[in-house]
Amino acid sequence: MFQFIGVTKQYGAKTVLSSVDLTIPSNQTTVLLGPSGSGKSTLLAMMAGLIRPDGGELLFDGSPIRREAWPAIRRKLGYVIQDGGLFPHLNGRENAALMARHLGWKAERIEERMLSLAQMTQLSSDVLQRFPAEMSGGQRQRVSLIRALMLDPEVLLLDEPLGALDPIIRSGLQNDLLEIFRQLKKTVAFVTHDLAEAAVFADQMVLMHEGHLVQKGARRDFWERPATAFVQQFMEAQKTVAHALL
Repeated sequence: MFQFIGVTKQYGAKTVLSSVDLTIPSNQTTVLLGPSGSGKSTLLAMMAGLIRPDGGELLFDGSPIRREAWPAIRRKLGYVIQDGGLFPHLNGRENAALMARHLGWKAERIEERMLSLAQMTQLSSDVLQRFPAEMSGGQRQRVSLIRALMLDPEVLLLDEPLGALDPIIRSGLQNDLLEIFRQLKKTVAFVTHDLAEAAVFADQMVLMHEGHLVQKGARRDFWERPATAFVQQFMEAQKTVAHALL
């Protein structure tokens, strides 16, 4: 679906991505894993079209992405960030319907899609009448997910969507997300720094470190065949999780 070929990105003297080669396969969940500042969120932001590479090439469906192609590509993407990114002056229903209204969907179509997604995300429809400040963290993330899924995108991009939630809510939403991924069979790119979360979701796991892609593959490979000393150190730091989940 997305392919990075020798992609680099710099901010001043700091290199945040260094010659990254990576394919995000269709209909699978790729988890981008690594410590803060490793480059994982930069990769996701590039897929969302928020930033562009300084070098190398980014492809979508096998074709290099040109500037003029981004508006059409963005309509094929759903994007969820850590705090949900909801507009505080709009209620949940208005937040979720923003793009559909922008594209001229009829009210009946929006309502039908909204109710279907509320059921899928285990969100009571009355929550959609509330403003973000009146919702719990888990409810805000579910509304954000409904907004991301509203246009039935081909690709879901999630940037630490569960990072700010307490453990009980996080666990419940993990289970719901996993079931949603299984039902919809979307292409998913999911950023986290948490190995336990990566183990729950990943078909393909990608570990970043200081702008470099240090290992990618199946979850068990990271424990049984670490590619570098950093990979081994990263796994050892979370070895209880690794043994239990990988």
